[in-house]
Amino acid sequence: MNQYLVVGVVFLVVIALLATNKKLVETLKNIYKIEELRKRVIYTIGLLLVYRLGSFVVIPGINPNALGEGSAYASQLEGNGLLGLLNVFSGGAFGNAAIFALGVMPYITASIIIQLMGMMIPYFQKMQKEGESGRRKMNQWTRFLTIGVLILQGPAYIANLYHQVPTAFVYGNSFGVVCLMTTILIAGTMFIMWLGEKITDKGIGNGISLIIMIGIVARLPHALLAEVNARFQTATGSAIMLILELVLLFLVFMATIALVQAVRKVPVQYAKRIVGNKQYGGVRQYIPLKMNAANVMPIIFAQALMFIPALFSGTAFAAAFSSMTGFWYNFTLAVLVIAFTYFYTAIIINPQMMADDMKRNGGFIPGVKPGKQTVNYIDTIMTRITLPGSFFLAIVAILPALAMKFLGIQQAFAYFYGGTSLLIMVGVVLDTLKQIESYLLMRHYDGLMKTGRIQGRH
Repeated sequence: MNQYLVVGVVFLVVIALLATNKKLVETLKNIYKIEELRKRVIYTIGLLLVYRLGSFVVIPGINPNALGEGSAYASQLEGNGLLGLLNVFSGGAFGNAAIFALGVMPYITASIIIQLMGMMIPYFQKMQKEGESGRRKMNQWTRFLTIGVLILQGPAYIANLYHQVPTAFVYGNSFGVVCLMTTILIAGTMFIMWLGEKITDKGIGNGISLIIMIGIVARLPHALLAEVNARFQTATGSAIMLILELVLLFLVFMATIALVQAVRKVPVQYAKRIVGNKQYGGVRQYIPLKMNAANVMPIIFAQALMFIPALFSGTAFAAAFSSMTGFWYNFTLAVLVIAFTYFYTAIIINPQMMADDMKRNGGFIPGVKPGKQTVNYIDTIMTRITLPGSFFLAIVAILPALAMKFLGIQQAFAYFYGGTSLLIMVGVVLDTLKQIESYLLMRHYDGLMKTGRIQGRH
């Protein structure tokens, strides 16, 4: 009873703080007054509810009672870092064997592959330069590749489920049953993609990202309750330690927000041009170079490589990387994150293109000659600001392991202390705030946070 009381008190305190925030209440009233924004918010919430309901609809032919607490499958999710992370991203659908079990991860995998192909294959490079029509073609290729990834992942998911709990399969594991279940999983992921596109078009934007974030946040109450139970059921557990964990989590969130928002403004001066009776240019603007331009991608790439040693099971090499809290696992993960941060930043930030665009539009960096010197100047700045960004990102990547090892935090709750879960939540929330704030400012209302520092506010 004590643990439920603590969770209830925590949520009541949060609700009380929000309710007493006059600025927040006034902003919610303004959102309701703007008809277009109100409809978009309601539409988004409705589609997100559909997604959450689908996370509890079990695949036909699977007995959900066989997948509960104490089953071999539940134990596997708790002991395997990759499967546990997939379960977090899917909002529990992976562990429920739901029709949305594979979530949007196949789509993300396909998007990464298409993005990398756009850097290496001329055909995709040409599509990237075709504007809106090229973007539609790239999206179509991404959908086709997503189906290909699902055709591989669907049977693998079903085979692993059958290996862990064969009694859950009501109609056995015949070829026809596997094909039917795989088709349902493919349809589930494609439906989630459709929901994401609808949220982007008719909702408040960032559809796929919002779906991922909702899946992650949906696991927070369950993870918090499990952590409270663990603290109150052990001799060393206490309410003080739980409060310390929550305070630390708050500080980690604040530091991550600072990382995501940090930019280096490079001043750019544009020459004056007179066209007819109007004057153009002659003003100083800025190029915002983000300290963490690669965002969450380095951690995703690094974590994908960290599961390669599992292929060599039974060897000393695999044993050294078998524990998420082990030294060699976290050291290698941090090094890979730093390396991939530089690699991915070099892919998405092109100083040569930026210098050419400035020169074409009559712009220049004060004190720097156009051309090669401008390219070198931008490249030097990116190298310098990426160094602290990469180290901070490496720390974020290993924070869950540090929280488990030194603070004794449960694995499900430790995921919220760092890694992809934390960065996705922070990034999506900030992007959503920008979207809503743009609607409010267009209608001459104050933004969400009058004294906030959301990028793009002037």
